[in-house]
Amino acid sequence: MPSVRKPLFAANWKMNKTAAELSPFVGDLFTELAGPGAGEVYQVLVAPPAVYLQALSVLARGKPMELAAQNCGTAASGAFTGELSPGMIRDVGANWALLGHSERRHVFGETDSLVEQRLKAALAGGLRVIFCVGETLEEREAAKTFAVLERQLQCLSGFDAAARARIVVAYEPVWAIGTGRNATPGQAQEVHSWIRRWAGNELRLLYGGSVKPDNAESLMAQADVDGFLVGGASLEAKPFAAIIRGGLAGKGLK
Repeated sequence: MPSVRKPLFAANWKMNKTAAELSPFVGDLFTELAGPGAGEVYQVLVAPPAVYLQALSVLARGKPMELAAQNCGTAASGAFTGELSPGMIRDVGANWALLGHSERRHVFGETDSLVEQRLKAALAGGLRVIFCVGETLEEREAAKTFAVLERQLQCLSGFDAAARARIVVAYEPVWAIGTGRNATPGQAQEVHSWIRRWAGNELRLLYGGSVKPDNAESLMAQADVDGFLVGGASLEAKPFAAIIRGGLAGKGLK
């Protein structure tokens, strides 16, 4: 049976693409996804580098595509060189932010406390959030997966139902991001099922980590996988659209 939770397919472009590539991507994506469904049956979200948010928001007008910033500052304004406030993000046409991505945690050293501050600021500033969690290979091999996830998710427990309704959790095993090695459908479901018990039935849970057209359907067929956060395979419209179609097929929606 189709999930009652609307599938969400999010593209995280990271530090890739140029301005000249934006229009062809949008045109090609919605040529590939022609027909009813986008925006109604499922959601499409793109997180470009911040310098392209405004240009992409213009190209997305009239199309069922939402935009996310790849991070969000901890305050509404102030002396925070290099940060973007929630208001700035909304001002250029985005209404989502990615927070807690493993590259922010493990490459740039963002702590759970800092990620929580960003989360509070984003929600207070009217944004919706994709909140990323996941364990390293060493933590998985040491059987610490669920302890790590519980620590990372703990900050969500302080929000009321209205705030939690604006949060989507993305499980991204660090050992599967950009490595070509992905969690099996069973591994993904095991973790998503644990998060579901922790967070409740309404919260949407995305899987991220080397998602590709050939594994999208089997991953999405799992009961607690509600969509994907896609990195490298989202940089071109055709493979990203193929992932979306595969995900919808996994839920019996296409």
